[in-house]
Amino acid sequence: MYRVFEALDELVAIVEEARGVPMTAGCVVPRGDVLDLLDDVKEAIPSELDNAQDVLDHRDQLVDDAQTNAEQTVSRARAHADATLTESREEADRIVADAKAHADRMVAEATAHAEQLVLDATNEADRRVQDGQREYETVTGRARTEADRMIEAGNASYERSVADGTAEQQRLVSQSEVVQAAHAESARVVDAAHAESDRLRGDCDVYVDTKLAEFEEFLNGTIRSVGRGRQQLRSAGTPDYGQGYGGYGSTEYGSADYGARA
Repeated sequence: MYRVFEALDELVAIVEEARGVPMTAGCVVPRGDVLDLLDDVKEAIPSELDNAQDVLDHRDQLVDDAQTNAEQTVSRARAHADATLTESREEADRIVADAKAHADRMVAEATAHAEQLVLDATNEADRRVQDGQREYETVTGRARTEADRMIEAGNASYERSVADGTAEQQRLVSQSEVVQAAHAESARVVDAAHAESDRLRGDCDVYVDTKLAEFEEFLNGTIRSVGRGRQQLRSAGTPDYGQGYGGYGSTEYGSADYGARA
């Protein structure tokens, strides 16, 4: 490459030192020296310049080939992207369908479980109401029997007291000197019999009222327990399958507790 610049410098020097032609801008140069220097320049030019010229000569063809390859690559990339997008959409649709089916199945199971819980709670409430009714009838029967017994005992005591008073009165009447005392004792005995009868009747009423109050408390506890169970079902939303419905069995006043108090 250095020889190229050196030959060009010599050519410049020859042109500058050449004799001019009169009346013209031309000059006379030695043809042989100039040709030799030009040959040296041609030989000294690197082969890469020839290759570069070839590339320049064929650049349009290379650009067309590169553009064609680029368009083909873009087309293949677009086709692959479209295929991938289609597959992704199909996969997404399938996943959404599976999720929807799973959600529908879970909702159906939750609904069935909730309905079963409501049915079990209703059956439990009905059973407890029936138990309470039977307990009420039993307690009422016992109270009525006890009241009848106490009334009979009071009547019997009253009749005995009246009979004793009458007998005493008749005995005292038969004795003239104690007639006044007999009347007074008879009145006392009769009053005592009436008082005893009233006391027995009052004790019977208190006993019946106490039993009925205890049974009313038991029924109120059962109703509150059933109400809490229904409130839990309404406020639960999606049921918790791990809890079940154990809350309905824990009444505040059970029949065993009531029997212990009775």
